[in-house]
Amino acid sequence: MAPHYSVRSSRVVDLNLFRLRISSNVADFGGYSYFSRFTQPADHCAYEIVCVDLDRDPVDPALIEPLADRGFRADRFRSGFYLTHHYGPPAYLVTRGSTIYVFGRQLERTIWPYFTKHLLTLFAVDHDMVHLKAAAFAQPTGATLLFGRGSGGKTVFLTQACAAGAVFVSNTHVLTSGSTVHGVPSAMRVRRDRCFEELIDSGRLEKHLDASEYRLDPGMIFGHEPAAEATVRNLCVIDYNADRPPCFESVEEETFNAFLDLFAFAIGTYGLKDDVLAHLGNDFQRYGDAFSTMKRRMHDLVKTSRRLYINADMLDPQIRDRTLARLAEL
Repeated sequence: MAPHYSVRSSRVVDLNLFRLRISSNVADFGGYSYFSRFTQPADHCAYEIVCVDLDRDPVDPALIEPLADRGFRADRFRSGFYLTHHYGPPAYLVTRGSTIYVFGRQLERTIWPYFTKHLLTLFAVDHDMVHLKAAAFAQPTGATLLFGRGSGGKTVFLTQACAAGAVFVSNTHVLTSGSTVHGVPSAMRVRRDRCFEELIDSGRLEKHLDASEYRLDPGMIFGHEPAAEATVRNLCVIDYNADRPPCFESVEEETFNAFLDLFAFAIGTYGLKDDVLAHLGNDFQRYGDAFSTMKRRMHDLVKTSRRLYINADMLDPQIRDRTLARLAEL
C-alpha cells in the first residue's frame, strides 16, 4: 500500500516501559497531543501505528479490503465503533506483526481511546504485569493509586496532591508488577472548573482536540519529572460529592476487588477481552490462564495495600493537607 500514500509525520512516544512509533500521512497529526514524552526516532519501538487519512491520500478502499484484518475489533472499526463509548468514521485495520496500519478519517481520535489502551494491555499480558485504569502519585512512604467512577474527582485529587509536593506518577493508566507501579507518561486533559480555571485563564494551557478540553503537561506544571515507578502503599477509591459527608474509610478486601474488577481492570473496564483472546491466538486455554493470572496479581496487590474510600474536597487547603498526611502515615 505504500505507493498510495506518503508519511508526512512520525514521532516516537515514550510510554516508560516501552516505546511506540506513531506515523501519519497528515503533517500536523493531532494524535501526538495525547502524549507528554517523546524520544529519538532511532530508538527501538515495541509497536508502531501508521495512520492513513483517506481525505489526505484517497486510497481506494477496494485496495485495502483484501488486506484488512478479520475478527471482532476489525469489524467494529469498519462500523465506526472503536472501544467502549468511542465512535467515529469507519476505518480499516491492517496488522502486520507489531505494526498496525489504520486507514480512515479523523484517526487522531483512535490513538488514545483505543490503541493506547490496547497496546498497554497486550504489553502487560506479555510481560507478567497488570494494566489498570488509575492515576498515581508518590510520597516518601510510597505510592497512592486513585480509582473511581467518571467525574468522581480523581484528576482534581491527583493535581492537588502534586501541587502540594507529591510526585506525579501517572494520570490515567498504570502497569503494576507485584507491589511496584509503573507510570505511563501522557498529557492530562482537563476542563474549566475550580481546579483549572486559573491555569486556563493565564494561558498556560493549550486547547486539546475537543473544544471543552485543555492539555496539561505534568512535567511543566508541577516543576519536576514524573516518577517512573514507585512501591504501592495506598489504593483509594475517590468519590467526591459535596452533598455527602466527607469520609476517609478503610474498605474490605472483597469489596475493593469487586469495584476494581469493573472500574480498573483494563480487560473488563475497556472491553478488551476479544483483543486479548486474538492476541493469544484465539487459544481458550492460554486466554484463561493469562486472564486468571492477571486477576490474581491485581487481587494480591489489593491484599497487601491499604484500601481506602475517600470523599474529600481537595481544593480546601486544610482538608487537602490533612488527607495527604493520612495517606503518608506508615
